[in-house]
Amino acid sequence: MALCHIALGSNLGERAANLQAACALLPPHRSSAVYETDPVDCPPDSLPFLNAVVAVEWAGTAQELHKITKGIEAKLGRPTNRSRNAPRLIDLDLLTFGPEIIATTELQIPHPRLHQRRFVLQPLADLSPDLILPGFTHNIASLLAHLDSPEPPLRQFSSSCLLP
Repeated sequence: MALCHIALGSNLGERAANLQAACALLPPHRSSAVYETDPVDCPPDSLPFLNAVVAVEWAGTAQELHKITKGIEAKLGRPTNRSRNAPRLIDLDLLTFGPEIIATTELQIPHPRLHQRRFVLQPLADLSPDLILPGFTHNIASLLAHLDSPEPPLRQFSSSCLLP
């Protein structure tokens, strides 16, 4: 079993309902708090996101879990062809897969920008502050504490992606 972390985000439609629907379709998991965040590297006039991270114990492969997350996105109405960083109903990113480092055209683990994004580090720190990412020397709490980012502080929206 590998401890895996999946980031969830939504900035279109009923954002909280989108996260709840995605959480309901994921394998059993623990959830961080949900944070409202300003869009990062998105088109002008993009709406704020709701972001969370879930931790999943997974017995299959990273590719199988990635396929499940992409299937959830499709089921919830995310188009497969869209501009990079375009507003979205749902976004699921596989952040970690145990101690593995994976670099393929379709999957990069740990997620390549995870350590640069407050909207990912904060909810990940809620769940696994002592986690040291493969290839890194500092834990998640330290990466968050020393993050140099123009992102404003996150605003807690709810205590879990399963709660309204």
